[in-house]
Amino acid sequence: MSDPEQNETETETETETETANNLLSTAMELKNSNPKVFFGGIAAVVILILIIIMSLGNTKKLPTAFKNLSVGQQYSLKGANSAVNEKSTISMVSVPDTISAFDDTKEKGVDGSCKQQPEGTLVKVLALQDFAGKKDAFAQVEVLTEGNCFERKGWILAIDMQ
Repeated sequence: MSDPEQNETETETETETETANNLLSTAMELKNSNPKVFFGGIAAVVILILIIIMSLGNTKKLPTAFKNLSVGQQYSLKGANSAVNEKSTISMVSVPDTISAFDDTKEKGVDGSCKQQPEGTLVKVLALQDFAGKKDAFAQVEVLTEGNCFERKGWILAIDMQ
């Protein structure tokens, strides 16, 4: 480098160093004179950085769980909240509401042997019912899989069918 260019670079470096030292000394004076403002400023910067980091996350939307079911069609039961490698059971209740989803097998005359259906059970949709503002939230089904519950009818959540 030639001398004028080298002197210009050294002057820029000195200016940057001087600016950094001035900022640091100003921050230290603020810390000593008004610590609430100093630490509040640090907290504001940290919160701003956290907001930026969190907003850069995955923007994929979760797929909607509700499907367009048709009366008379056959479906397989699949728990909407079950893990990939984990089998779960799906509750089949006598009345399409949340109260009947509780276990009432201890009541006299109630047969609870078919209340829990394993995933993969084939069912036929007999009727659909809206619930809590959700269209077709419950489906009345008839079990088509051979076994103790063959041709049994009950209501399940529509999100538990595929």
